Amino acid sequence: MSSSTTTTTNIMLSIHEKKTISLDLYRPLRNYITSHYSEREAQNLEDDLDTLKTYRTSIERFPNSSSDSLDIKRDTYQSYYRSLCVMESRFPISADNKDHITSICFTWYDAFKPKLKSVQSNISLEKSGVLFNLGSVYSQIGMGADRLNVNGLKLACNSFMSAAGVYVFLKENVSVKSNGTVDVGVECAGMLERLMLAQAQECFFEKVVSEGRMPGLCSKVARQVGLFYEEAFAALSATPLNQHFDRTWISHVQLKAAHYYAEACYRAGLELHEKEEIAEEIARLKSGISALSDVKKSTRGVAAQLVDAASKLEVNLNQNLERATKENDRVYLMRVPAISSLSSLPAYSLVKSTPMTEVLDASKEKMFASLVPDSSAKALSRYTEMVDDIIRTQAEKLQQGSEITRVRLKEMDLPDSILALEGNFSLPVELKEDVEAVQISGGPSGLEAELQQLRDLRRVNHELLVQTEELLEKEAREDTQFRSQFGTRWTRPQSSTLTKNLQDRLNRFAANLKQAAESDGRIERAVRDHAALMEILDRRPIESALPTLARPMMSLDANEDAIVGALKQSLRQLEILGAQRAGLEDMLKEMKRKDDILPKLMTFNGSYEDLFRKEIAKYNHICEEISENIEAQEHLLLQIQAQNDEFAAVFNLEDYKASREKSYKQIAASISKFREIKDNINEGLRFYVTLQVRIYVFLLIVKMQSLNIKQQCSDFVMTRNIQCKEMIEDVQRKMAGLNFQDGKSGGGYGGSYPSVGQSHPSQRNVSQQQPDAQNPPYPFHSQRPYYPPAEHQVAAGYSQPRPPYVAPPQPLPPYQVPSSSTYPGSSYPPHAQQQQNLNHEYGQPAYPGWRGPYYAHGQQPGSHPPPPYTVPDPYPPPHQNSGYYKHQ
Repeated sequence: MSSSTTTTTNIMLSIHEKKTISLDLYRPLRNYITSHYSEREAQNLEDDLDTLKTYRTSIERFPNSSSDSLDIKRDTYQSYYRSLCVMESRFPISADNKDHITSICFTWYDAFKPKLKSVQSNISLEKSGVLFNLGSVYSQIGMGADRLNVNGLKLACNSFMSAAGVYVFLKENVSVKSNGTVDVGVECAGMLERLMLAQAQECFFEKVVSEGRMPGLCSKVARQVGLFYEEAFAALSATPLNQHFDRTWISHVQLKAAHYYAEACYRAGLELHEKEEIAEEIARLKSGISALSDVKKSTRGVAAQLVDAASKLEVNLNQNLERATKENDRVYLMRVPAISSLSSLPAYSLVKSTPMTEVLDASKEKMFASLVPDSSAKALSRYTEMVDDIIRTQAEKLQQGSEITRVRLKEMDLPDSILALEGNFSLPVELKEDVEAVQISGGPSGLEAELQQLRDLRRVNHELLVQTEELLEKEAREDTQFRSQFGTRWTRPQSSTLTKNLQDRLNRFAANLKQAAESDGRIERAVRDHAALMEILDRRPIESALPTLARPMMSLDANEDAIVGALKQSLRQLEILGAQRAGLEDMLKEMKRKDDILPKLMTFNGSYEDLFRKEIAKYNHICEEISENIEAQEHLLLQIQAQNDEFAAVFNLEDYKASREKSYKQIAASISKFREIKDNINEGLRFYVTLQVRIYVFLLIVKMQSLNIKQQCSDFVMTRNIQCKEMIEDVQRKMAGLNFQDGKSGGGYGGSYPSVGQSHPSQRNVSQQQPDAQNPPYPFHSQRPYYPPAEHQVAAGYSQPRPPYVAPPQPLPPYQVPSSSTYPGSSYPPHAQQQQNLNHEYGQPAYPGWRGPYYAHGQQPGSHPPPPYTVPDPYPPPHQNSGYYKHQ
C-alpha cells in the first residue's frame, strides 16, 4: 500500500503488482504446433511466438522495475491478456493429459502476502495474475495524477474507475477458474472494486467542493463515498480477507468510511441551517461527531494526514453544533430528534466501473489465426445453424405477410377499383401483353395486307404453272410436226409418252393451287365475318375500350370523396408496412453476413451455449419488429375490408366488375380469333412460297427437257440438209458433163451413202457448209441450228455415238437461285454460246435405219432410256403437306 500526499485531506491507496518467475512459452508452444500441425506452420507463426515471448519477459520485469512507465505497463498487460485468450483456445495446457502441453507451469505470488504463491499448469492462473496487475497499474496511474488541476482530477477519476472495471472482470470471468491465491479470489476482487470506486467518487467530491457547489449536492456525493468505503470495510472484515490484509488497510478504509459519513452530515447540516431546520441539523451534526469519535479509537497505523483531516472535520462539526444549539435554545426551541430516528442521508453516485470487455476482447487479435481447433469449428457450425433457423423463420413470416396482403387485396379488387375511378385502370398483365403482341404484329387492320400477299403469291404460282404448261404443249406440237414430216423415219418416242410424268405432276400442282385458293377464300370470309369482333384490338390505348367506374348519379350525403380518401390512406399505410418488411428482411441478411463469432469462439472459455444465447439475442429486436409489422398489417387489412365494403356499396362496384369481366372476355376472344386467322394466313404464305420453289424447279426440268429435244432435232435437220446439198451438187456435176465415174466412186444420188464412221470424199468443215438461203432443200431452213454444248463434241466427227438422250443437265439444287435464262418467260440459252465450228464430219445416214443421238451405242431398237425428269425431286411431294392448306 502507498498513499498520495497531493492533498492534506483525501489520502488514497494504490495496489502493488503481483510477482511471478521466469517461464519459457516459446519452446513448448512451438513443439506443439510442429507435432499437431506441421513444421511449416510453426515457421509461419514464428513472429507470433516471439511476440508472446516478449510479453512474458516484460511482465516478469515490471513488478521490480521503476523505469518502465505506467502507460507501457498498462498496454503490455492488456496485450498479453488478449494473447493469453488466443493461446488458451488453441493450446491445451495441463499436467494430466499427455496430449496437452505439460511442460508449462505458471507461478504467481500473493500481492498482499508475498510469501504465499500458487503454482499450476492452468492458464487461468496466468490470466488472473495479469488482470490483477493491470488493475494495480490503473490504481497507480490514478494515485499519481495531480488532482489539484482539472485534467489531473479527471485522469485520476477515470483511472480508478478503470481499475474497478478490471477487478469486476477478474471476479466474473477468471477468479473462479484460477483457484489461485487470496488476492485474485472473488472476495478480494470484489473488495478492490469497491475501494477503487470509493476513490473515484472522492475525486468527484473534491471537484464539487472546489467548484463551490450547494451543500446538499456535496452531502450526497460525500455520502456515496462513505457507502463505497463501508462496503469495502465490510469485505475486509469478513473471511477470508480479515486474516489476509494488514491492519493498516482495514483501519484506513474504516476511517475513510467514518470520515465521509461525517462529511455528509456536516454538508447536510449546512443545508438544513439555511432552511432553518435547526433541530435536524443538530441531530445530523451529533451523528457525524459520534462516528468520528468511535473510529478514532482504532486508527493505529493510519496516515497522519488522514487523522489530521478527521480531527479538523470533527472540530468543524462541534463548532456548527454549538452554534445550532444556541440558536435553537434561544430562538427556535425545537425538539431535537434522536439519532436513531433519523432517515438515511441521500447519496448520489457519479461513478461506475468501466466495462473492460471491449478493451480485453481478443476476438480481433490476429495472433495464431491460422490455428483453428475442431471444437471451435463445430461450435461455429452449430451457431450458424441457429442463425440460419432464425433467418429462415423470420423470412417465411415476412413472405407470408406479403402473400396474405396480395391475396386479400385481390379479393377486394384493390387497388384496381380505385385506379379505375381515377381513369388509370389497366388490363391484367397477361392480357395486356397479348394485346400488345397483336398490335405489334399489325393488328386486325393489317390482315388485309397479308391477304393481298396471299393473292399475289397465288397469282405468281398460277402464272408459273401456265408457263410450264405452255412449254409442254410447245414441245408436243414440235414433236407432232416432226413426226408428220418425217413419218416412220422419225423414230423418237412420242411426246405424250415421254412427258406423261411431267404432265401428271403439273396436274397435281394445279390441283393443289386450286385447293389453296379455296382455303384463301375461307380465310377472307373469316376476316370479314369477325371484323367487328376483332375491331377492339385496334383501339389505342386498349384501355379506352374498357368500361369506367363512375360516381353515382345522385348522392344523399355527398361523402364519396371522404370514403375514397380514407380507403386510399389505408392503402398507403399498407404499402409502408410492405416497404418496412422488405427493409427488415434486408437487415436480417446484412446482420447474418456480418455475424462472424469465430474469433469470439476462439477466445471464449465458458459454455458455448451461454455465448450462443448472448450472440443470438442481437436478433431479438428485429424479430420483435417483424412481429409488430405483421400484427399491424392484420389490423389494417380488417380496416381496409370495412372501408372497401362501404366503397363498393356507394359506387355500385358489382355492376362495374361484371361489365369489366365481359370486356375482358371479348378481348380474349378477339385475340384468340386473330391468332387463328393469323396462323392460317402464315400457313398459306408458307405453302405458296414452298410451292413456288417447287414449281421453279419443275420449270427448270421442263426447260432442260425441251432444250435437249430441240438439240436432237437440230442435229437431225442439219444432217439431212448436208446430205441434201451434197446430192444436189452431185446431180449438177453430172448434168454439166463431169466425170460420172468419180461421182459414182464418191457416192451419187442413187448410190449408197457412207456408213457410220466412213469418210465422205467431199466432206468439209461444218463452218464452211452454209445452207442456201434462196433455195432451201427442206422447209426447216428457217430454223437456226442449235449446236451442242462443248461436252457433247468429239474430235473425229461422229465416229462414236453422241451422248445418250437420257443424260440431260441436272436441275439446280434446292433454293438455288436460277440464272436469268432459266426464269419463266426467258428464252433458251443464247445461241452465240452454241455456234461453234464443228470439226467432225457427218458420215451417218439420216434415214433409213438412222440411229441418231436418241439411242445409245449398241442400244436395241425400240428400247427407251429413262427420261431425264425421273431424277428425284429435291423437295418432298406437295401432297405431303398438312395444315390449313391440303395438297392432292
